Amino acid sequence: MRIALLLFIAIPILEMYILIQVGSFIGAIPTIALVVLTATIGIWLLRLEGLSTLNRVQEKLNTGQIPGTELLEGVMLLVGGALLLTPGFATDAIGFCCLLPFLRRPIATWLMHRGVLGAMQFGSASFGAENFGQPDSVIDGEFELQASFDEKNNKKKIDNPNDDSSD
Repeated sequence: MRIALLLFIAIPILEMYILIQVGSFIGAIPTIALVVLTATIGIWLLRLEGLSTLNRVQEKLNTGQIPGTELLEGVMLLVGGALLLTPGFATDAIGFCCLLPFLRRPIATWLMHRGVLGAMQFGSASFGAENFGQPDSVIDGEFELQASFDEKNNKKKIDNPNDDSSD
């Protein structure tokens, strides 16, 4: 929690410092143009890489594999896109690291090997490749179908205990 607060305070100060330094070197208008340009390039790259990652996720799911790295890459794309829309050059550098595939994939693979998704749990079942597609247990149950004869229509009807409507 303290680290998040520190980052929340330090990153804007760093961004302002860098923007002031760049602005004093190349001017205010070119600095603003660079910030808008990086945001525009970031949106274009996010769309391109997002569709590519989505296609790879679908291919892995169709072959019965868990797309763990691809899911992590998708999260990195979201973070990278948000950072590129934030005005500043430091956040843009981190954002481009998350969006460019030759940087994103090794980082995602490294994070996967560190066990970022290994500890993730959905409900009571763990998110692991060892039991993907395999039923964990058999659920045994009983049901009872009740039928009665409707003398008015001379038909056999099935009684539904949840149906409160009467004829």
